[in-house]
Amino acid sequence: MKIALVSPYDYAYPGGVTEHISHLNAQFQGMGHEVRILAPSSQSEEELPYDNLYRVGKTIVRVPTNASVARISLSLTLSRQVKEILANERFDVVHLHEPLAPALPITVLRHSRTVNVGTFHTYRRSHFAYLYGKPLLKRYFNRLQGRIAVSEAARQLIERYFPSQYRIIPNGIDMQLFQSALPPFPELDDGKLNVLFVGRLEKRKGLTYLLQALRKVQDSGSHSVRLIVVGAFNEEQRAEYEKKVAQLGLSHVRFVGFVSREDKVRYYKSCHVFCAPSTGGESQGIVLLEAMAAGKPVVASDIEGYHGVLEGTGAGALVPPEDDAALARELMHFLNNESLRQEVGAQGLIAAQDYSWEKIATQLAAFYEETINRARPRSRRFDWARIERRRKDQVR
Repeated sequence: MKIALVSPYDYAYPGGVTEHISHLNAQFQGMGHEVRILAPSSQSEEELPYDNLYRVGKTIVRVPTNASVARISLSLTLSRQVKEILANERFDVVHLHEPLAPALPITVLRHSRTVNVGTFHTYRRSHFAYLYGKPLLKRYFNRLQGRIAVSEAARQLIERYFPSQYRIIPNGIDMQLFQSALPPFPELDDGKLNVLFVGRLEKRKGLTYLLQALRKVQDSGSHSVRLIVVGAFNEEQRAEYEKKVAQLGLSHVRFVGFVSREDKVRYYKSCHVFCAPSTGGESQGIVLLEAMAAGKPVVASDIEGYHGVLEGTGAGALVPPEDDAALARELMHFLNNESLRQEVGAQGLIAAQDYSWEKIATQLAAFYEETINRARPRSRRFDWARIERRRKDQVR
């Protein structure tokens, strides 16, 4: 198949949708499909990470969304660029991520004449853009022949505004990377017990509640505990939280900042417990899957996006959001019991196998084929599995 993967977000800036597309790009190419990525980027052409990435939109604007900031392009040249790319490439399927987001996905939907598939990643309690923009957005929504949500939480949100049939195909995890020989950081193996937080320093990520919980853990005196904070944040955000650390009198908090994928895996391997104290707005919770893939127990807020990942896996504990006392109790429960950490971590590793990118890409390719064949007359339907077998035979 010839596949277009479309992102509304600045490809130069790390984020869940960008990483999702990057993994699909690698998996689909490994399966023999031809892939192009369409995304805005603040990088120059020479800095782009892939040869198959179309830089569609150079001027990036920051738009507040879901207690965060989205980096998108509102370039006036989008329409011309998109029409030219679609005409030249003649894709079998166009897969748009956040298909109703401005401005690139909607522009692609306006001009695409092939089969369009959309994945909805977002969860929040309400979506004002969907609520007030529905009369305009409905025409673009109707151009989607296939509709996907990454979680039950994401499905519930989008279905509230745009009722339809949605296939749940979750975000994946790079199991090979997490099961590689990358070692823990030796300097973090010094007798202290490490609690890991991975995420941006936004209010909804709940780091304040984790700091308050760690004050209670520290007061218990049972262990010397260190908090490691990994994620993309600026100096102003760091200073704000360092002030909170000082006010609480916490002894061992390390703000690491943004790290490479490999170093992030090493931090997961270096921790004893992973904590995700978000207060809401999480669609699925990739960080939970990452901790599970590293074989680490998880303590997380019992919010929609996290509940669907952790419930029933035996991989950790869910606590009420914004409850630092409950958070402290569960952290101490794991910190005080090494055999429990090992047992629960092993359960998480088993559960994480279902989210490997190989499995996710296979599900998506099958959904593409199903959607393409549903949209075509029977005489023009394709058997992509048979085409793939022929391709492999020719290679031999």
